[in-house]
Amino acid sequence: MVSVYLVGIYVFVLSVFVGFEVISKVPPMLHTPLMSGTNAISGITMVGAVVAAGREETMVAILLGVAAVICGTVNVVGGYMVTNRMLRMFRKK
Repeated sequence: MVSVYLVGIYVFVLSVFVGFEVISKVPPMLHTPLMSGTNAISGITMVGAVVAAGREETMVAILLGVAAVICGTVNVVGGYMVTNRMLRMFRKK
C-alpha cells in the first residue's frame, strides 16, 4: 500500500514541473498582472498556514506553520508592492 507521504511527495514533484512549464510559457508583459492575481491564492494559503500553526499538534507542525505564515506574508506583501508599482506606471502625469 502506498503511504500518504509518498503520495504527497509525488503531488509536490508533479506540481513543481507543471508550475515551471506554465510560468515559463507566460510572456514577460503578463508576469506582473499574473502575480497580482495570485495574491488571492496566497491569502488562502495564509489562512491554511495560520490554522496549521494554531493546532498545536506537535512542535514541528507549529514551526512549519509559522514558517508558512512568514513565507505567505512575504509573498502577499511583495505581490502588492509589485502591483502598486505597476499601477503607478499607468497614472497620468
